[in-house]
Amino acid sequence: MEEGRMSIGALSEDVLNKLSTMLDNSSCGWRQLAGAVSEQPKFRCSERELTNCSLQVLSVEGSPGRALLAWLADRSCSLDFLLHCLRKMDHKEAVQYLTTTVAELIQITVQPLSQQATAGSRVVLTCRASGPPGLCYQWFRGKEEILDATGSTPELVLCPLAPIHQGHYICRVNHGENGIFSQWAHVRLVCSAGSSSSSLFPGSVSGLLITQQPQSQAVSEGDTLLLECHAEANPPAQYEWYHNMVPMKQHKTCSLKIPCVTTAHRGQFRCRVFNLYHEAWTDTATVTIGPSSITEASWVEVDRGLESQEVHRSTYGPGVNPLQQIANPPPSDKNFHATDKVALLIGNMNYRYHTQLSAPIADVHELTNLLRQMDFKVVSLLDLNWQEMHSAVTEFLLLLDKGVYGLLYFAGHGYENFGNSFMVPIDAPFSYTSEHCLCVQNILTRMQEKKTGLNVFLLDMCRKRNPHDDIIVQPGLIKVTANIVFGYATCVDAEAYEVKREEVSNGIFISFLKRRVCEDEKVTVMLDRVAEDMGRCAITRGRQALELRSNLSERRSLTDAIQTSDCCSESYSARNLQWAVAHVLPQSLCLQFDCGVKVQLGFAAEFSNVMVIYTRILEKPKEIVSCCAQLTDFPEDVDIDLKKTNQETLLEAGSLLLIKENLPSPEVPSLYTRIRSLQRLKTELTFTTCLHYTYSNMDEEVQERQTVTVGKPLVSKLNLHEPRVPHACSGSSSFSLDSFTVTEGPSFASVGSTSSDWSYYAQTSRESSSTDSPTTSRSANIPEETDSPELFDAPKSLVASKSLPHSQVNDTNYKFSDMYNFHSY
Repeated sequence: MEEGRMSIGALSEDVLNKLSTMLDNSSCGWRQLAGAVSEQPKFRCSERELTNCSLQVLSVEGSPGRALLAWLADRSCSLDFLLHCLRKMDHKEAVQYLTTTVAELIQITVQPLSQQATAGSRVVLTCRASGPPGLCYQWFRGKEEILDATGSTPELVLCPLAPIHQGHYICRVNHGENGIFSQWAHVRLVCSAGSSSSSLFPGSVSGLLITQQPQSQAVSEGDTLLLECHAEANPPAQYEWYHNMVPMKQHKTCSLKIPCVTTAHRGQFRCRVFNLYHEAWTDTATVTIGPSSITEASWVEVDRGLESQEVHRSTYGPGVNPLQQIANPPPSDKNFHATDKVALLIGNMNYRYHTQLSAPIADVHELTNLLRQMDFKVVSLLDLNWQEMHSAVTEFLLLLDKGVYGLLYFAGHGYENFGNSFMVPIDAPFSYTSEHCLCVQNILTRMQEKKTGLNVFLLDMCRKRNPHDDIIVQPGLIKVTANIVFGYATCVDAEAYEVKREEVSNGIFISFLKRRVCEDEKVTVMLDRVAEDMGRCAITRGRQALELRSNLSERRSLTDAIQTSDCCSESYSARNLQWAVAHVLPQSLCLQFDCGVKVQLGFAAEFSNVMVIYTRILEKPKEIVSCCAQLTDFPEDVDIDLKKTNQETLLEAGSLLLIKENLPSPEVPSLYTRIRSLQRLKTELTFTTCLHYTYSNMDEEVQERQTVTVGKPLVSKLNLHEPRVPHACSGSSSFSLDSFTVTEGPSFASVGSTSSDWSYYAQTSRESSSTDSPTTSRSANIPEETDSPELFDAPKSLVASKSLPHSQVNDTNYKFSDMYNFHSY
């Protein structure tokens, strides 16, 4: 129980049922309680959650009050806060009942602590609890109850200490049938002259002296930072590292090791050294972060605009960077190539004030797989609001440069006014106008400033006129570059549709596009064939027809090979790392619990802002008959369906696109939790791993908890929720992307995490750049996963479905009554 506060979950079922009976009324009941608890944002109920509570009256034994209390318990609401809210709403009966009940609950106030001592010494383990009179104590070493004189008292005395006393101890405090376990305490026997006991403080003399201070360092981005601190102490010293006076909760040893540092790690480091009686702080070690030792390029000072200049030169001499050597021979004059290929895919489904959509998740996933097979660097994002869409586009522009192929795909609500197309964010009001949306033509003008080799826009949205918007937006001047392709899913003043056949299904546009997009043909030829396919389908004929607008004069294809020249190889390598920073997964973790259970946490990416965490039990003592590791206490910023956390299958966890393939056998089960909206994460991702287990000779379940921090995974490093610095806005439009500039704030190039490791992406870049030809078979998009192979016998990774089924689209497959349009006016 965190900070000694008891949670609602500590109440018995009888108490919760009686309390819910008191709350099931309209005058001073559960609705008033829901309003009272909303003073803390994490306990604020949505309209849907309130509706779910009220619908409980439809079942025979349903109770809205009980549903609300269960909802609060899932969010670790404390009894103190519940009492505060009940007093606030002046529910005297509930306050009196809960106050009396709390007084009768058992609560451990003093936990036993792990200790080290020499043979023959005296060790005392203390456990104290508050609660009703007549509390009983039972001490256990492992699963064996201690039956000596002190085994049933708050203080267990081990004297004289002998080797038989070594092990893990736990205390059970009970009153009648009710009981609670303390935390584990580890007793170790050490030699009086050994390394575990300080030679400076012999015998029973206590003390602490720091013998090695951490040293200031200057390292490069991508290097490993190592700081060390050593101390002589009795009892033995414990360590706690601080970065800019903020505790680093995962670093509690004498050595601080951070692989692959970024500019986020610059600053001052200190270590707090302490034991039971003493505390000391080390000197301050200042860490400065220089240019990357991999590319020798400055992330902040390299300008990729029209007047591009390279501030730093590679130290590898002439030729391409070793990370991205091109094995392809130069193409002939009649062939074309890209200096790089970048795609931004956005799928908006869960609109706040408009029709909910279902196909964008499948469409974005499908197109992501196919584009990555053609060596595109893909950023795939779901459910973005206004600010997040603007920031994502700004970051997308950072990855563009001379000769780069840029592709933007959007699936969601949209409209077209006066020749301009607008993409609608999920937070757009009911009567939205251009100032609430993104103008596609403004994005095109910004892409042209980068001198891109090909600009492709695939807009899977409605193009009906918006009656609420009378503003004529004047985008920036579009240059005559003869490299622009617009592929609209439908015609002007028409709607686009999605098909509802299974839980995962594509929209009409992607259903046809996915069969053609990888063809080695000019982009316009490929899209023409898609249009012909759609025209042959009776269900779309007369309702939805692809429209192609293009001024592409060269035979450029999405399958064109990537070829970099000597002058741009460095910027190509820099773009690889820029893109990789936004796709770094946390490293797999192994958690060791005091009861002897070892748990592995693994991570897999479903989209750039959606991640799956799974837990596996790697080891457990024989005396433990059952155990599982569940995740809880996630930050409020991210979007998590609590009803689908810690599920045994990915489908139950809400992941429709990841599949289990060659995972460990059922004897080693996994629990899955899906985290969405990582782009809204403002701080490091921190959650609690709660281990539930039962001993063979005990009926009660025991719990242990460990707090885990995994940095800022995937796209969360970019802080898309933060506005980009604007310059002078155009007076001719209500909104212009020209008002958003590439900033020196959070970006692909300037943000990192303590757990960043982009070696996977460097490898992927090497493999993709050494492809013999554009038609060479490439690996499909597989969600990246981090594992610790030394922990177990090489279990297989999570694997994405290579592609949704490429079923033949014909008249019998679709029913127009099953089609839902994207239009939402």
